Amino acid sequence: MTKLEQIEKFVSELDPPDLEAFSAWFEAFQAEKWDRRIENDVAAGKLNDLADKALKDFRAGKTRRL
Repeated sequence: MTKLEQIEKFVSELDPPDLEAFSAWFEAFQAEKWDRRIENDVAAGKLNDLADKALKDFRAGKTRRL
């Protein structure tokens, strides 16, 4: 059995309160990983072209209010 299969089995056997706690933890874990990835991409300049295009479109009036 792989580690993933072991985790899946373990999680599927959690009682409702533990499953809820695990779900909250995992959601926060994923959010933290996402935040670090975005911060690293920003620091590496990977989003500069997208930001430049967004500003250009805004200045050209090609945007709309949300």
